[in-house]
Amino acid sequence: MELWQAIILGIVQGITEFLPISSSAHLILMPVLTGWDDQGVGFDLSVHVGTLLAVILYFRKDVAALFTDGLRSIPARQNVGQSKLGWMVVIATIPACVFGVLLLDYIDTVLRAVWVIITTTVVFAVLLAVADRWGRGSRQLDAIGLKDAIIVGLAQAVALIPGTSRSGATITAGLFMGLDRETASKFSFFMAIPITTAAALIKLLSIYSEGIAVDWHGFIVGGVASFVTAITAIHFFLKWLNDFGMWPYVIYRLVLAAVLFWVFV
Repeated sequence: MELWQAIILGIVQGITEFLPISSSAHLILMPVLTGWDDQGVGFDLSVHVGTLLAVILYFRKDVAALFTDGLRSIPARQNVGQSKLGWMVVIATIPACVFGVLLLDYIDTVLRAVWVIITTTVVFAVLLAVADRWGRGSRQLDAIGLKDAIIVGLAQAVALIPGTSRSGATITAGLFMGLDRETASKFSFFMAIPITTAAALIKLLSIYSEGIAVDWHGFIVGGVASFVTAITAIHFFLKWLNDFGMWPYVIYRLVLAAVLFWVFV
């Protein structure tokens, strides 16, 4: 991989990981549209690490509180500070981990088809629009309970299908549960930390067990590019959230689906 290709792919990953437009779809489609070779597991690991570090750094105070309060709540056997929210994040992560392990091969083969990406891109654009218009409420982070965690967690599991968008599915589910935009988005970002960590560990294990060679120059460049663009994307997404809502991403998804249909069908 040329370094400029690593930069472009890293930027694509960083921008799309936390916006409700599906990073996996873009990374799958980039080699198809450009004629580049598939970027490989090693590069996928680098951009996942980059986006993981970005969300941890951006929400470092919240992450520290969720983690430490969660640990403190175990011996105390009661909620401590932000421990309830921390445990809701853990619970919401379980469905995607279970379905990911059971259906990994099917997801990585059959569900990577372009027609699947086109379908999920359209369907979840419509659902996001409906949720933002009619589902959105005023509930905030301290109101998130077990039911919310399970529903949003199942949405994250559905987002294993390429084109769905992990952030798009979880934000949509959060809005349907009556959360406000900022709360639904932040909960989605918090959920990204454990699931991205798990995905990175799985890719690392795959590299180690299969003896896959890693292009370390591309690894570093792609990881840095994804980190910088991801932390920028998070900042401006939250800054513009209440001004523009979810409609820019709904429109983008529909245009993307139309382009894909025109090119591939």
